[in-house]
Amino acid sequence: MASTQESSEIGASGSIDQKEQNGKSELELHSVFWNQDYSCFAAGTSCGFRIYNCDPFKETFRRELGIGGFKIVEMLFRCNILALVGSGSNSQYPPNKVLIWDDYKSQCIGEFSFRSEIRAVKLKREHFIVVLEHKIYVYTLMDVKLLHQIETVTNPRGLCCLSHHVNTFVLACPGLHRGQVHVEHFGLNMTKLFNAHDSHIACMTLTMDGLLLATASTKGTLIRIFNTLDGMLLQEVRRGMDRAEIFSLALSPNVQWLAAASDKGTVHVFSLRVRVVGAGSSSDTNVIQGKTLFQQNSSNALDTLVPLNTGSNPSSSLSFMRGVLPRYFSSEWSFAQFHLPEATQYIAAFGSQNTIIIVGMDGSFYKCSFDPVQGGEMLQQECIRFLKIEIGADRIDL
Repeated sequence: MASTQESSEIGASGSIDQKEQNGKSELELHSVFWNQDYSCFAAGTSCGFRIYNCDPFKETFRRELGIGGFKIVEMLFRCNILALVGSGSNSQYPPNKVLIWDDYKSQCIGEFSFRSEIRAVKLKREHFIVVLEHKIYVYTLMDVKLLHQIETVTNPRGLCCLSHHVNTFVLACPGLHRGQVHVEHFGLNMTKLFNAHDSHIACMTLTMDGLLLATASTKGTLIRIFNTLDGMLLQEVRRGMDRAEIFSLALSPNVQWLAAASDKGTVHVFSLRVRVVGAGSSSDTNVIQGKTLFQQNSSNALDTLVPLNTGSNPSSSLSFMRGVLPRYFSSEWSFAQFHLPEATQYIAAFGSQNTIIIVGMDGSFYKCSFDPVQGGEMLQQECIRFLKIEIGADRIDL
């Protein structure tokens, strides 16, 4: 596909030559990426990539390649399609080229080259998104057509997040100005721009239906939750008083909890107080509510978001009536915490039954649980060293 945009063309299908690595050779971890439901994650290494299941934890497969490593390995749930972007040492696939890889066929089914380095790639069942430092491209996955493009402020982190319910397509990314958020509701044919922070945005994540957006800035003290339909601030939580770099944000499937991991070596869990009216605790109910919401017009849909005033927030001096959208909630401190070594970067997500799963760039995997009533310090359940110089996963003795 030729293009006059920054992308150039899709190449012919081809295969990647696989090469077994010597078990004694040094292996570097370049990146880790969750799949869309946090059931597994991909690790990009200096010689290929690996996929790990989270519950129970195990390595499901690996590809050791003779062409260098990958800095981006993006999964599409648990299917055989992946998006790969090479590292600087990759002789065949440089950092400005993305390939769509079919692991069942063990071959590349499409290649795209860009004039600048690719910062991120996101996959959805019918679309894929390529994030560059100043622009985002949205393509259809089946016929590989350019659907949309978005100009952004300088975006070296490749910030971009998607909704993943079948009947909704919401994309959030930085806007054209510092601290601004750009939200595309493709199903509603609506664009929303709003200011989230005074500083540049450092991290963001959407709920599965795209209704709520959580953001953190480069200052790293406050995390804010917004309604993506009108950009209204629904809740604000405080990670701490000192500046910090927030590496990851995650929202639980039932939209009751928010997790944040920072360079302070702590994963914080916050209690959320907004939900869709009538939504129960199950993710299936939330799916139904999400589908219903996006069939409505935006003005009616706003009425379905309400704060949960449970009276359990001791730091708030404000109260709100059910059915009213507040512009500001007084900032709240975390409900539960888990402390880690500060020597590396961590990304956190929610597991099943009030558990947090954490992957470190030092090749570590943690699973911990929190008390949904009492909160406080989380209990470590697992600690696994999944990657080390000698190839193969092993368990750390606790």
